[in-house]
Amino acid sequence: MSAIYKDFHRCKIIDCKQGAVRAVRYNVDGSYCLSCGSDKKIKLWNPKTGLLLKTYGGHADEVTDASGSCDSCYIVSSSLDKSIIYWDVSTGVPVRRLRGHAGGVRCVSFNEDSSIAISGGRDNAVLCWDIRTRRLEPVQIMKEARDCITAVQSNEHKIITSSLDGCIRQYDIRVGELVCDKIGEPITFFKLTRDEQCIVAACQDSTVRLIDCENGSLLSEYKGHKAEDFHIECGIMANDAHIVSGTSEGCAVMWDLLDGKILQRIKISENGGVVNSLDTHPVGNELVLARRRDIYVYNTDLNEEIDTTTI
Repeated sequence: MSAIYKDFHRCKIIDCKQGAVRAVRYNVDGSYCLSCGSDKKIKLWNPKTGLLLKTYGGHADEVTDASGSCDSCYIVSSSLDKSIIYWDVSTGVPVRRLRGHAGGVRCVSFNEDSSIAISGGRDNAVLCWDIRTRRLEPVQIMKEARDCITAVQSNEHKIITSSLDGCIRQYDIRVGELVCDKIGEPITFFKLTRDEQCIVAACQDSTVRLIDCENGSLLSEYKGHKAEDFHIECGIMANDAHIVSGTSEGCAVMWDLLDGKILQRIKISENGGVVNSLDTHPVGNELVLARRRDIYVYNTDLNEEIDTTTI
C-alpha cells in the first residue's frame, strides 16, 4: 500500500551569492545544509531560517560536491581543481588537502563511520582516502569505469559508483568483488534507498530507474520530466515511498515508488532554469533544491511560514 502523499510547499528561498550552485546537501541529521558554488566556496546554512553559518574557501576552481561527517564535525569537498579538501566545520580551516585525481573531481562522500573519504572524478577513477591519518596518497584506486564518475555512495560493506558509461558498479569490500550492472544510458546521479535494497538512478534519457541491488534487475521506470544533457540529480524521501528528480524545466517531479505515477510537479520558477541538484531530508518530509544561484526549501508542513518571494 502506498504511503499517503501530502503536497510540498515552499517555505524558504536562500540566495547563496556564490555564483551557480553546483550541489546542495543536508548534514547527517538534516539540521544544516551545504551549498557548493561556482565561486570556489562552500557555505553552511540553517535551512529553516536561511541563516548563513559559515563559509569555507580554499579551492582553486568550482566546488562540485560536499559531504558532512557522521558527527557533523568535518566536511569533505570536491572540486574541478582536482583536489579534495577535508574541513573542520567549526573553525572553517582546511585540515587536509588531498590530490590524486588526474582531472576534476566530480563527487565525494564519507563511509559510514567517516574514517574514509571516497571520491570520483573526470579521470574515470574512484579513490579512497584514509583521512584520519596523515597519509596523502589514496589507500585504494579503482579504475574500472570508462567515463566520468558521477556519484559515489557506501554502506557497511560496499562502495557503489555510477558513471556516464552507463554502468553502476558495486565494490564488495569484504570479499574483494566487483559487480557491474549495465543500464545502457549515461547515469548522472544515484541514491540508495534507506533500506539499501534498491538504487534510484537518474539517467540522461529523461528517465529515473529503480534497480535491485541484489541482482541488478530493473524494477521500475519513472518518466514525465526533461533532463536533456544536464547533470540532473534524483533522491528518495525518508519514507522510501516517493522518488523525486530535478528537471531542466524549472520544476522538480515527485513519483510514487510503487506505481510510478507522478504525484506532484513542484514548480520552482515560471522562468524555467535547470533544477540540477537536490537532497532529501534524512528523517523528515523536507527537501532542498538548487536552481541557478538559489536554494529552495520545501516541506509538507503548512503551519510553517511560507516564503512568497517572487522569482
